[in-house]
Amino acid sequence: MAEDNTKQGSDASNLNSQVMIVKKRAKKLFKGARGSHDWEHTLRVFRLCEHIGVAEKADMDTLLAAAFLHDIGRCFQDNSNGEICHAKKGAQMAETLLKELEFSEAQKENIIHCIRAHRFRDSHVPETVEAKVLFDADKLDAIGAVGVARAYLFAGEVGAKLHNPDIDVEEVKSYSRDDTGFREYKVKLCKIKDRVLTREGKKIASGRHDFMEKFFKRFLDEYDANV
Repeated sequence: MAEDNTKQGSDASNLNSQVMIVKKRAKKLFKGARGSHDWEHTLRVFRLCEHIGVAEKADMDTLLAAAFLHDIGRCFQDNSNGEICHAKKGAQMAETLLKELEFSEAQKENIIHCIRAHRFRDSHVPETVEAKVLFDADKLDAIGAVGVARAYLFAGEVGAKLHNPDIDVEEVKSYSRDDTGFREYKVKLCKIKDRVLTREGKKIASGRHDFMEKFFKRFLDEYDANV
């Protein structure tokens, strides 16, 4: 397992003490989490939030607390094969977790909003700067080289095939044998670049999207033995 370096090249003690409490409590909720949405995913999202949040002038305490908490409900979604929305569940869990902490009421409300609105497949729209940054950071970790790796990791977790060229990906049920890495690309990942909300996020998304497009073009060529 990779070392838990929350701040690469800097001192994690620079974090607000309340954010550190959130981090410690959140990490405990990831024991046994599937690899595609594990604590390391949360740390990558955290680091992207650090970068984008400064550029977008976000309230960093609110943003970083939300980053640590954004996927705490994920295990409920995975264990229910998608029947439970992890964003809604995570927001409910976060409300309880935040009650005794020394964030302002406005910050607590914003953190809960960030968690509730971070999901790609959802009708809740990120309304605050912090929610927009978290949305972007979470989506950026779903594209590019890491995104491709995570798509196939998730496919393996649900027992999906490598590829099925004979299906309409729009008709496939999620968490099924045909929920392949390529299907995830077609129904979600290829659309992320145009859903990114912040200026800094758009800069990062462009390069990651280009890599991913090239990867899947080559993947299909090799699958058909055209390369």
